[in-house]
Amino acid sequence: MPKKDYYAILEVSRGASAEEIKRAYKKLAMQLHPDRNPGDAEAEERFKEASEAYQVLSDPEKRRIYDAFGHEGLSGTGFQGVGGMGIEDILSQTIFGDLFSDFFGFGFGRSSGVGYDRYSSGDWTRPARGRDVKRRIEITLEQAFKGTGRTLAVQFRDTCDACSGTGARAGTAPEHCPACNGRGQVVHSRGAFVLTTTCGSCNGTGHIIKDLCEECHGRGEVVRERRIEVKIPAGIDDGQIVRVSGQGEPGAHGGPPGDLYVAVSIAPHDRIHREDLDLILPVEVPFTKAALGASVTLESLDGPVEIVIPSGSQPGDDIVVEGRGMPRVQGRGRGDLHAILKVTVPRKLTRKQRRILEEMEKEDG
Repeated sequence: MPKKDYYAILEVSRGASAEEIKRAYKKLAMQLHPDRNPGDAEAEERFKEASEAYQVLSDPEKRRIYDAFGHEGLSGTGFQGVGGMGIEDILSQTIFGDLFSDFFGFGFGRSSGVGYDRYSSGDWTRPARGRDVKRRIEITLEQAFKGTGRTLAVQFRDTCDACSGTGARAGTAPEHCPACNGRGQVVHSRGAFVLTTTCGSCNGTGHIIKDLCEECHGRGEVVRERRIEVKIPAGIDDGQIVRVSGQGEPGAHGGPPGDLYVAVSIAPHDRIHREDLDLILPVEVPFTKAALGASVTLESLDGPVEIVIPSGSQPGDDIVVEGRGMPRVQGRGRGDLHAILKVTVPRKLTRKQRRILEEMEKEDG
């Protein structure tokens, strides 16, 4: 079947900017990502189509060729798209890793971030930094107030021990690609046009693997799991990120490991609302106490707090208790506790209560 127009797939105009193309792909990828549509073959196929369209339109060279010659022009350069690739292969490509690291969708359940390329610049032995790993956790407001810890089971890609990361069977090694002579690029002549494009035989690595490693099937990587203790500091706010240095994926060929980034979300509290370092606590008081004044004990995040309600208090009045709010992360001091008065009126009155109120009403004139 003929391929669909890449611009139509991403629902952008042919004159769309790079940022518009990126936003359009982001939106589609979030909707169609396999982790959000488990078992949905149609969504997976559309995800692949969108990924291929983004791979072309986000690359200035590929986009120029596509605009001039269409799908036929791309195929003439050796570009094969992503149709035959698995989802993990698509997500592991640097172009997609960069994009998904921008999503605050760390919950995709896969490693994300800038990946390293074992064959960067044609030198597959060059040390390279490992990928960063991102995860999301949810904690309670009480845990955010006091600080807490969490043990995370993190799956990550690690260098295959059987082939030392080359992807080739033990005793063999990757060979120079004969199509591009190890350069990773090929030159094509189309009439007056001379195009230099990524080699389709080796995907730009400059190397090919004839005898694949049986352990990693030529990837040079295997998936492992590690349990990591993450300390969440007291006072952390919703959306903040905790960085655990060196706990990302291992580096390649002696390169440093990546980092682990943990995005923290805070579940809503049933009574207390947080605003920056301040805690907002609605307090229901009978209209008699609001009128006469009273002392009331509240239950805050760090125990009971006694407040004084002045006589004549009105609904919505804010009684501030300084220094009883959230602590500052890695700093001194705390926010304040704000008791917001909600004056309640009884729905039913006894005869005595009614008589007293009627007398008050007469005195008020």
